[in-house]
Amino acid sequence: MQEKYISWFMKSKISNIYFIGIGGIGMSAIARYFKACDYNVAGYDRTRSEVCTNLEEEGIQVHYDDNLNLIGSYYKDKDTTLVIYTPAIPSDHHELTFFRENGFEVIKRSEALGRLCEKKKCLAVAGTHGKTSISTITSCIMARTKDKCSAFLGGISKNFNSNLHLEPKSKNVVVEADEFDRSFLHLSPSTALISHIEADHLDIYGNYENMEAAFVEFTNKISKKGNLVLGPDIPETVKSRLRKDLNVYTYGIEDSKFNFYATNISYGNGLCIFDINTPFGTISEIKYRIGGRHNIENAVGATAVSMLNGATADEVRTGLENFIGVLRRFDIQLQTEKCVYIDDYAHHPGEISAFLSAVKQIYPQKKITAIFQPHLYTRTRDLYKDFAESLSQCDTLILLPIYPARELPIEGVTSSLIYDNCHAKEKYLCEKAELIELIGKLKPELLLTMGAGDIDRFVKPITNFLTENENKKSV
Repeated sequence: MQEKYISWFMKSKISNIYFIGIGGIGMSAIARYFKACDYNVAGYDRTRSEVCTNLEEEGIQVHYDDNLNLIGSYYKDKDTTLVIYTPAIPSDHHELTFFRENGFEVIKRSEALGRLCEKKKCLAVAGTHGKTSISTITSCIMARTKDKCSAFLGGISKNFNSNLHLEPKSKNVVVEADEFDRSFLHLSPSTALISHIEADHLDIYGNYENMEAAFVEFTNKISKKGNLVLGPDIPETVKSRLRKDLNVYTYGIEDSKFNFYATNISYGNGLCIFDINTPFGTISEIKYRIGGRHNIENAVGATAVSMLNGATADEVRTGLENFIGVLRRFDIQLQTEKCVYIDDYAHHPGEISAFLSAVKQIYPQKKITAIFQPHLYTRTRDLYKDFAESLSQCDTLILLPIYPARELPIEGVTSSLIYDNCHAKEKYLCEKAELIELIGKLKPELLLTMGAGDIDRFVKPITNFLTENENKKSV
């Protein structure tokens, strides 16, 4: 049995944890934690994703119908069961209603994560984009230090082969601090990083100013005289409202105005090679496998958090040079002379621009065919012009229908809003059922998939299709 390093269950009768929306990347990490601690763990999700299949293989019971009869009898005892749900679940969900109306303790995922980190030295990574990569890189570095770390991640680390890394005796815990639903306000970090602040989740915040205010509130959660690490373009309207006792550091690329910055960047043999200048000295000629300027920036941010928490230059170098990436973050699926296929989670205009810029930098001679699945009607409504502008970098664009997630349709809001404003040389609106056929007709030399919905379910079929075509050509 793993050591249960959270105090809030030690004296309670809780032995069963039930998750509603267990297949979410943040939810599944917490589910894995409780399973490792020998709690009974089960849950519901709408569809059987690869994450859910993996949870089942790890011994966690998952069902896919909102049906009270499918809930195991263990989990219907309010005295021994805690229920954790994701805010993506609709309020009229039958199972969620049952638990609420029958006296169970029911908490959001963000509250559970906050409680898990209460007695720990929390290193929290926030930002509109980059937070999954930075938190995962940080955990890869910190895991090599003498104090080690646990980590709850928003993506599947290829190094850990999981979104959970557990070191029960370590006081350090690295977490992704999600701004959605103000989730990050449940954390009380000793060190926090904010990578970028751009308009997003306006269905929650109403406007950008409210979102920015939430990030300021997040900084107020940092412990007294704690560390705050800021990305290169954090606005002055945030910086001017920071607590005076915080130790504030900045990071970026090729500019000595930052406390941590990369210089002497070069590319060769599939590697990025660069130096990182820090207040503790320079780490020279780091050989990094993950391409693109934004990924180097992520590495610098992770270096800052790690070194402020005791990582040495050698431990930073080892962590970065052994970091092999995160699933769905610049995730190369196929790379041959005739065809390259890369999958990425990019679902915000800023993320898309950064991803496409990195692709162009690494493959400057190849024409880009990009498949994008918009995520949420509200995000599409609020940002369609920004999406269109970022996607205009593609040579050929394929737009899938909007993935609704937790939302109902909004009249007049479809992928056509992006399509009509995009200036890609060639563009298509495509139903998911027709996608593979269209790829076959286009014969792309550099294919990208992007999005946060269920586009990930096409990754293997697309890879298999492209591989089969390559094999046919070589016969």
